[in-house]
Amino acid sequence: QVQLVESGGGLVQPGGSLRLSCAATGTWFSINAMGWYRQAPGKPRELVAAITSGGNTNYADSVKGRFTIARDNAENTVALHMNSLKPEDTAVYYCNTKVRPVFGRTDYWGQGTQVTVSS
Repeated sequence: QVQLVESGGGLVQPGGSLRLSCAATGTWFSINAMGWYRQAPGKPRELVAAITSGGNTNYADSVKGRFTIARDNAENTVALHMNSLKPEDTAVYYCNTKVRPVFGRTDYWGQGTQVTVSS
């Protein structure tokens, strides 16, 4: 099993920056990918950014050029650096990982962390 814990959410003014972090604990053969999703009130959950074990990245069009996803060398933590934040970035941000498991599922989610962009 894998546990994911997000941190770094909070209140920030428009144009500001915020860094989210996700730590994975548990047991796995390898992590295939880690990413961030977000869900705003009244909207479906959407992919924000993802990074594979090989370092390939994907970003939502709405965050390209503003957000950067990064992982550590052990690939058990992932960070989302958010710049030039806009009110429409307000959402609960969820960490997701896809693993090659020792046991259990291949897909895990964190509990979410609130990001609010407001003056």
